[in-house]
Amino acid sequence: MPTLIHECQCETCQQSKGHANWQLHHQMNVFLSRLDEQQRRWYVGLESKKIGRGGDKLLSQITGLDVETIRRGRRELDEDLVTRSSEAVRDAGGGQLPAEKKTRRSRRR
Repeated sequence: MPTLIHECQCETCQQSKGHANWQLHHQMNVFLSRLDEQQRRWYVGLESKKIGRGGDKLLSQITGLDVETIRRGRRELDEDLVTRSSEAVRDAGGGQLPAEKKTRRSRRR
C-alpha cells in the first residue's frame, strides 16, 4: 500500500507548482512520510526554529502537522529530548485504548 504524501497548503504552492520552494516542500513531505510520529515532530520543530517567527504556522501549512505538535517538537528539542524514551515512540498510556470485547449473554425463557 503506497504511503500518502501530504500536499503543501502554503499560499505560494497553492498558486503555482512552478515556484522555487515547491520542490523543497514536496521533498520535505516525502521525507516526513518515512518517519515515525516523534521523528516528524522533531524534524519539523527544528525547521520551525530555523525560520523563527511564523515558522510553526508556515510549517503546519507545508507539512499538515498541527501547530501544537510542532511546538511540542520544539520544546522537546529545547530539553535535549531528555524526557523522551529512545525506545518507545509513544509515552506509556499513549495511543488508543484497547477495544473491549463485548459478549452476548444467552437469554433463557
